[in-house]
Amino acid sequence: MFNNLAAAQNNNIDALYEFKYSQLKNKFYDYYDHNQFPQSEQIAKYYLQKAKKEKNALEIAEGYNLIHFNKDFPVALKYIDSIAAITKDIKGSLYPARTYLIKGNLYYKNDNLKAALDSYILGLKYAKERNDKRQVAYADINIAYINSYIGKNAEAAKIFRHYLYNRKDITDDYQHNQMRIALISCYLDINKLDSANILIREGQVSAITSKNTYDISLYSFLSAKYDLKLRKYKTTVTKLSKVYDDIIRINPNNANIALYNLGKAYYGLKNKEKVVETYTKLDSNLQKTDITFPELREIYTYLIDYYKEKNDKEKQLYYIDRFLKTDKKLDEQFQYLLTELPKKYDTPNLLQEKENIIDELKKRKLLSYLTIGIMTLLLLTLLLLYYKSRKLVRKNEKIAQNLIHSVEERNKIQTKAEAKEIFIEKPLQQEEKTIKNIPEEVVQTILKELEYFEKHQRFLKKGITLSSLAQSINTNTAYLSEVINSHKEKSFTTYLNDLRIDYALKRLVEDKLFRAYKLAIIADELGYNNAQAFTAAFKKNTQTTLSAYIKEIQKQQSSKEI
Repeated sequence: MFNNLAAAQNNNIDALYEFKYSQLKNKFYDYYDHNQFPQSEQIAKYYLQKAKKEKNALEIAEGYNLIHFNKDFPVALKYIDSIAAITKDIKGSLYPARTYLIKGNLYYKNDNLKAALDSYILGLKYAKERNDKRQVAYADINIAYINSYIGKNAEAAKIFRHYLYNRKDITDDYQHNQMRIALISCYLDINKLDSANILIREGQVSAITSKNTYDISLYSFLSAKYDLKLRKYKTTVTKLSKVYDDIIRINPNNANIALYNLGKAYYGLKNKEKVVETYTKLDSNLQKTDITFPELREIYTYLIDYYKEKNDKEKQLYYIDRFLKTDKKLDEQFQYLLTELPKKYDTPNLLQEKENIIDELKKRKLLSYLTIGIMTLLLLTLLLLYYKSRKLVRKNEKIAQNLIHSVEERNKIQTKAEAKEIFIEKPLQQEEKTIKNIPEEVVQTILKELEYFEKHQRFLKKGITLSSLAQSINTNTAYLSEVINSHKEKSFTTYLNDLRIDYALKRLVEDKLFRAYKLAIIADELGYNNAQAFTAAFKKNTQTTLSAYIKEIQKQQSSKEI
């Protein structure tokens, strides 16, 4: 039988050869969390053996960590000391902060909260020095558990809530679930019952989905505590009685808390015998672990008073002795924690918060200066743009005024000529110009046709091209283009646009109704295909905008009317 067992163990070890460190660690916690301690211990031993064989200092330290879980306090502490020894020369952010946090957890597990707090504070110190946000978070969370233990549940809830809703790759799924459980307990103790109930339901759904029987029992236990707060004593008794056996197999400390709440439910039902029976069972459990919690004073006081009424001196004396022993331990821990927590944790945190606020104010001040600078620059830019805009407006106004004045002068000359019945004929030629390859009589004919074209405003016809105009005056495009280039000193397109814009300038001054037309209609009247083509031609020809020209006309005519 012994040989077969040894062979089976060797086979299991051989089977582990294929796994990486991360896989081995996952298997370890899977066994450990399900109370399969022999299997988890075997994994831990192989992990350490593998790391030592490979001379991997970090993994050797992790092997010591895994092994310490299954050892009693003195041996576990030696393994943690081994972690400190193997990592003392390792550079990085993980150690020694992690060593102190692991040691703090061991002290906490064994109800030495004074030593646990000191270890957590040291872990927090080194984590902050190395800017290791994850280790800082773990230290804060563990110290929050101590705050909850001494009744500072509101302060603890802030930490648990922060890391529950701001995981940021700090907590894994298991730790996330622990934050939720811890926050529920705090909410129940500070009577935030609605918030607690929401989280209980959320946890129950998660536990059922993952088929985690222990979590299902644990959330039923929290649900029972919630019912107790609502004074639903019978429901509380039913739930706690149902889940107690599952809880005690995994976590005796939680089982003791469950017994305490069960006793309170019986007290609510005025069933003294059941209260005594429950509290007696709780005391029996405590003697196996010697793990205390603050509510024990209440339990032993109840039992002392009960047996005093029964005149049972022996049991009365026994529970007085238990009370004094427990009270001394609680008093020592409470006195130390209440003194040292503010000194070593709360005050440094407040000072750090003060520094953070000062830095934030400096940043805000710098930001305000930067904002003022940007706003000033923006204002100066806007002022510059406004100045340029005003300058452009004044330039457009000046050009428009000159154009209007030019139109009015031409009108005066035309009016005087008509009054004297003088026909002012524009000379066909300002100077003698000859065009090679075009007979002079042809040139003169084209010029007369162009004069007729201008006088009768044929240029307003839409769709005029060089080809269509040449055809209408019985010549060819080459001759017409050459005559316009030579005698008008411009291209056909420019010649046509100049005629139309000159007409527009004159008519806009004279015809109020024409000015009131929509831009598209004005463009159509002038022979343009669309408003964009007209406004572009107007701007190119006059160096001002159509709107500025019309605005100046209206301004001048309004002033004349006044």
